[in-house]
Amino acid sequence: MRALLSAYDRTGLAEFATALAGLGCELVSTGGTLSHLRSAGLAVTQVADVTGSPEILDGRVKTLHPAIHGGLLARRDVPGHVAELKQHGITGIDVVVNNLYPFVETVAKPGVTLIDALENIDIGGPAMTRAAAKNFPSVVIVVDPADYTEIAGLLKAGEVPLERRRRLAAKAFQHVALYDTAISTYLRSGLQTGDTSPEAAFPAEWTAGWNRVAVPRYGENPHQIAAVFANPGETGGIVNARRLHGIDLSYLNYFDGDAAWNAANAFPANAVSIVKHANPCGLAVDGDQAVAYRKAFEGDPVSAFGGIVGFNTVVTTETATAMKGVLFDVIVAPGYEPEALEIFKRRKRTRVLEVKRAKPHSFELRSVSGGVLAQQPDDLVEDPRTWKVATKRAPSARELADLAFAWQACRLIHSNAIVFAKDNALIGMGAGQPNRVNSVMLAGRAGGDASKGSVMASDAFFPFPDGIESAAEYGITAIAQPGGSVKDDEVTAAADRLGLAMVMTGTRHFLH
Repeated sequence: MRALLSAYDRTGLAEFATALAGLGCELVSTGGTLSHLRSAGLAVTQVADVTGSPEILDGRVKTLHPAIHGGLLARRDVPGHVAELKQHGITGIDVVVNNLYPFVETVAKPGVTLIDALENIDIGGPAMTRAAAKNFPSVVIVVDPADYTEIAGLLKAGEVPLERRRRLAAKAFQHVALYDTAISTYLRSGLQTGDTSPEAAFPAEWTAGWNRVAVPRYGENPHQIAAVFANPGETGGIVNARRLHGIDLSYLNYFDGDAAWNAANAFPANAVSIVKHANPCGLAVDGDQAVAYRKAFEGDPVSAFGGIVGFNTVVTTETATAMKGVLFDVIVAPGYEPEALEIFKRRKRTRVLEVKRAKPHSFELRSVSGGVLAQQPDDLVEDPRTWKVATKRAPSARELADLAFAWQACRLIHSNAIVFAKDNALIGMGAGQPNRVNSVMLAGRAGGDASKGSVMASDAFFPFPDGIESAAEYGITAIAQPGGSVKDDEVTAAADRLGLAMVMTGTRHFLH
């Protein structure tokens, strides 16, 4: 039996190689892996001695040789292949251990050059991994150190079953596919074409890849299995959060936690969001974090129970004290004062997460039957000073400030989205309704008396004046909406009749 070992990640490699050697396996290796194994006291044959050719071009060419690939690709059940190996003096390779150069880690480094990136594109490794995986009935391919112990045990017992070999081959092809995806993504990201068309942004053939980081007990419901994946090389975002306290996260904890984190980080310092079912039911900004929390909580105290709280600044002891007595499933923040964390640790079931900001998304994906939908994120930066005043009365400075807050909040709520806001705080919201009037009524009912003197934002235009008229009944004084309805004139006339100020932003913000 012969094994070819060439791995960048050498975790547990010497132990696995020792087990192989104990089974009478000849070990063949290259470069750094060769030195690593020899330093562990193992007898290892250099690839150059197998091929009869030296490593050339700074190690770029070492395993790309018939003596290696013939040994990998020859089918042991085909007499002609076996005869050819004998004719050319090639020994078959039975086990391959390989994982690839650290391309993802390299391009993640600040200031990495194109030359550095290109030098960390592995060629020989993927070639021999693919060759071994293609011939998995004859060759055992191992790319994951986590598999060493099991495979060593199976070889010692006499055989690695065909189905296990097949799973190892599938893992190997996936390993290479993820690697190639990272390379193509990097090369595309460096292109400065100026072309913003969908054809340029989304290539005709496109792959995306992730690394599994967690397996929740189940998905949205107990009968659904689930998993959590991270972008290769990414250390920020909710999937890479550091759990400081509490039980494991569920699938929906990740989902709602992300909504809370993104909502808080959509605003300046000391923003606090409270999310329920992916929608902010509480949202506020204030110079004092504890005050921002209280304002967010007062937006909908009933819905806040069992919700997710998001912060965009380090949580203070004062804020943690203010949160006492309210059940929250998850708290997400960039950090916590030591005493604040101790307060939260008294909550048995609350998960406390420390989250770093992730790199901006370059695209969003959504599964549909038969494929996926892809789009760029809704990350448009808007200036309220460019909004068109549609009514006879312009918003006051206070109203315009509240409209700017409401408009940003509206982007975070699922359509049809209506937001009532006052003093940089969410007063009430309506979401997910098939018509906009119902969303207005829900926002007004949630806001109650606090709705009087507040402003309203709508993620899309009002097709009829009824939404405006309903808002006025709740005490709304100013409105922000995209405009663009064939009945904009009627809607504006209704706002003028009711003494409201209304601006047209010119931009729709659906979130389905």
